[in-house]
Amino acid sequence: MRTALPVTTLRAAIGAYPETAALLEGRVGSDLLALDNIRHTPPSKAFPAMVRQAAFQVSEMAIATFLMAKAYGKPMVLLPVVLAERAQEAALLTAVDGPVRGPADLAGAAIAVRAYSQTTGMWLRGSLAEFHGIRADQQRWTTFEDAHVTEFTDPPWVTRAAPGQDLLAMTRSGEAAAGIFGNDLPSGLRTVFPDPEAAGEQFRQAHGFIPVNHLVVVRQDVAAERPELVVELMRMLAASGARMHTRETLRPALALAIRYCAEQGMMPRPFTVEEAWEGLPAAIR
Repeated sequence: MRTALPVTTLRAAIGAYPETAALLEGRVGSDLLALDNIRHTPPSKAFPAMVRQAAFQVSEMAIATFLMAKAYGKPMVLLPVVLAERAQEAALLTAVDGPVRGPADLAGAAIAVRAYSQTTGMWLRGSLAEFHGIRADQQRWTTFEDAHVTEFTDPPWVTRAAPGQDLLAMTRSGEAAAGIFGNDLPSGLRTVFPDPEAAGEQFRQAHGFIPVNHLVVVRQDVAAERPELVVELMRMLAASGARMHTRETLRPALALAIRYCAEQGMMPRPFTVEEAWEGLPAAIR
């Protein structure tokens, strides 16, 4: 008689979304795998521990943070699963009564952002350069936090905010011509793009995808030593309703994100999309 293998529990840090609810609430069963999920609000609170200490065996991860971590040799393996994606243009805000009326007005201007490595900032900087000719190294950037990847230092065109400076206050006062914000957009500001939806659609038409914010990674040792658990995790995520991709369907987003990161001074070296998938079990296409 064949003895059933014990269920393996992996320590995880995956955010609560409608697409992950069934998985995190235990409504997706498995004879192989269980997740001990440590919830972080927002999910990005888990990223430093995953990147710096490999604190989880499964983790949600911002695409920019993963690419930077990969360039610095962090032991993470990317899965073709998207947990968060959105058009980014509505996150670029300016003072209601300020002089900025569109992206062209940001040429050479001061822009504030929580961290230079923030994924929303990466997509917006890339879009500003591509569609409006405004390159990241021609702006004056102010940041408030370090990157999750400790080896990274901000490029020369970035300065750290002085004590007491605040992203929202700088944007409202006009000290920064614009500010880049996250999911929770503050009131009392307006978008730099006069029609953010149209700008987002311009990006989608040009590239064929909506910018990816968060994916899923596993620790390298898990993928190498227990590939069947990674395959099972993919099955469970699919059963929960997560946005499942293949290596090929995510290629355009990964390729563009790698290019944007390299152009913006976010990684020590560019690498290929194939390198981004290193360590992913062969059974996962």
